[in-house]
Amino acid sequence: MELRRAMAKRRMVRAFASTPIAPARLDGLLDRSRRAPSAGNTSAASFVVLDTAEAVSAYWDVTLPEPKRASFRWTELLAAPAIVLVITRPDAYVERYAESDKGRAGLGEHLDGWPVPYWWVDAGAVVQNILLSCVDEDLGACLFGVFDHEPAVKDRFGIADDDRIVAAIAIGEPLPDEPGRSAARPRRPLDAVVRRPLLDET
Repeated sequence: MELRRAMAKRRMVRAFASTPIAPARLDGLLDRSRRAPSAGNTSAASFVVLDTAEAVSAYWDVTLPEPKRASFRWTELLAAPAIVLVITRPDAYVERYAESDKGRAGLGEHLDGWPVPYWWVDAGAVVQNILLSCVDEDLGACLFGVFDHEPAVKDRFGIADDDRIVAAIAIGEPLPDEPGRSAARPRRPLDAVVRRPLLDET
């Protein structure tokens, strides 16, 4: 699919068929998606793939247990056959920038030395690649946060203490669904987001 068309077509899908996704298909999608910009080529993003009925059910048991599930608006979201947890390891950036070719940047001592936390920036680029790759594969995807469930999710799926869960992405064959309330919110016009400053030449 042409990139411009994929970007225009991309949206959050909240209803899925339960049809499983072949592991090779999902792995190929993630392999392409990880080819995103990465500060110092640190490549700290990784994936925890939940693509069995048992694993997906375990995720929802941790993050949306009864009785909350009974009143959940997007019940067909729970049918998604795969959930990908996008992981980053912030300490990998400190370790990378302590190496000899990056030492002059002064970012190799501690996380607080980073004025912009590039572990989130780089992981966001990977996330966008996943969402666009799903469009290219004619799959639906829904990105959502783990938020205060992160410790419990990490414990349930054996994720290391120094890893951070950036987001969860449900993936599967899309079904017709009702857009979220935010879909009606207009995007800011281009002239509100593009600025070309005038420099004082005196």
